[in-house]
Order: sequence, then C-alpha cells, then structure tokens
Amino acid sequence: MSQSNSRTLRLGTRGSKLALVQAEMVRAGLAAKGFSGVEIVVLKTSGDRIQDRSLADSGGKGLFTKELEEALLDERIDLAVHSMKDVPVAIPAGLAISALLPREDPRDAFISNKAKTLGELPKGAVFGTSSVRRHAQVARARPDLQINLLRGNVDTRLAKLDAGEYDGMLLAVAGLKRLGRSDRITSYLDTKEWLPALAQGAVGIEIRETDTHAREITSQLNDLTTEVVLNCERAFQFALDGSCRTSIGGLATYENNVLRFSGEVLAPDGSDFVETSLEQNLGPDPRNHAEQLGRTLGEALKPRVKQWLAL
Repeated sequence: MSQSNSRTLRLGTRGSKLALVQAEMVRAGLAAKGFSGVEIVVLKTSGDRIQDRSLADSGGKGLFTKELEEALLDERIDLAVHSMKDVPVAIPAGLAISALLPREDPRDAFISNKAKTLGELPKGAVFGTSSVRRHAQVARARPDLQINLLRGNVDTRLAKLDAGEYDGMLLAVAGLKRLGRSDRITSYLDTKEWLPALAQGAVGIEIRETDTHAREITSQLNDLTTEVVLNCERAFQFALDGSCRTSIGGLATYENNVLRFSGEVLAPDGSDFVETSLEQNLGPDPRNHAEQLGRTLGEALKPRVKQWLAL
C-alpha cells in the first residue's frame, strides 16, 4: 500500500447520536470499499450549544456546519459528515462536497401519543417544532393548534412528548430510521401533500477541494440519483436566496432519466403559499441539467414570494 493510501483520514462529526450514526455509516461504507483508515473526530457546533431559541433567531442552519468547515480549512480534520438539509447552499471557498450517500426516506413523520394523524389532534393541542417550514405547514393545515418551540435531539424531543409537554410533533423519517426509532412513528406524511425540507434524508461528505486523496477515496460512495435530485433541490433553494426564516419545502425524484420536482414557499404564519412543479427528461448530463432546472424554477418563483424571502 502506498504512503498516500495508508494515510488515515480524520472524519469530523457533531457529537449527537444521529450524527455519530451517520459518521459510522461513512466509515463502514469506506471499509466496504477496502479503505479502513478512518478516525472519527467529534466536534461541538454552535447549533448543538444553542438550545433555548430557534436556529432562525441564532444565525440559521450553518450553525451545524460552521465549526466542522473551519476544522476542515484548518486541516484539523480531512472529512466532514453532514445532514445535507443543514448545509447552506453556498459552501465556503476551498471546500467541496465529494460524495452523497444514497438518500434515505425523505418524508416527515407525525409523532403523538394522543392522535393517529395531525388532523386528529384535539383543537388547541400543543404542537412542537423548531423548523420555520414545519411551523408554516402546520399552521396552514391546523391554524387552531398552539405551536411552541421545541429544540433538542430526537431522544430529548420524544421525552418531552412522553412527559406531556407536547401533544404532537414532526420529525424526519430518515433520522428516526437511522436511530432505530421507527417504532415511534405514528403516521407518515405523504409528500404529495406535505413537502419535506430540501435535501432531507441525504448525508454528504465534505472535503478540502485540494485534497485529491480524500476525494478519490470518498467519491466511491457517491450515489448518482441522490446527487441529481439534490442538485435540483439545492439550486432551487439557491435561486430563491431565502433566509433561514424562509419557509421552503421541496422534493425531487429521478427515475428512468425523468426528473420530477415539487416545491413551495409559504408565508411564515401559513396563511398563504405559492407552489411549483415540473416533470422532464434529463439530457446526457443529468447532474447539470437537474441543477439548471432547479435554478430556473426558483428564479421564476422568486418574484411571487419576495415578501416572504427578506424576513
């Protein structure tokens, strides 16, 4: 084995149970490809430290990636593993996403000890979320509910539900499945009626752009279908240029060279929304074609939702 191939790669991750599971998924994937030299390095992010207010009030999703990216740029780690829905579309100069693992189920799950579906919650029930998208979508579907801030990891949120502090909540199916907590899902929300966060369910590996060794090793794990759909979804988000206070949902699928995408932007209180969709065959370069279509859709939608983008 050459000196380059024997170099240990330091894999940076948040310390939450879910983040560690995702880091182990990457390590196991690389081991299955014949590369076992991975050391997991746990870093605490601002998003993990701030638990008393919403991320939108604290600086947005980048709070879960900032410290990992700084460690990459400082060469304290060689890889960073992210939930892609937490990764801002504009990646810092000098960094790149080298691989996307096959996407897990992108749906939201309804969880409650009091009702089988969101629609069956009693009037005035307490619903918990920290997501501006879920807040707007729940307010649209059930304006009678009391929507309160809910932060913390999956176990913390479920414990608060079981303690009776909340009557219902939504969590990503992907995270629950990866944690082995699918048994807590009361019902699944159909994506035809309830769009998830852009890039929900996808895990990405970030590297230094100049690190050809890390790129060569990790690119073996890249899933083309996931790359195509995320290129569309993230380009849609980039074109809208929404802040962390903007309620945006969307989902792309790619099968038999056909891309399907549905997206929406909602008023923060759920009182109004604008939606868009497409179905199109992709050309010989599906990655770039999907990105172009997502960007075009976002740019076309932007003038109609500008009042909700600058909040």
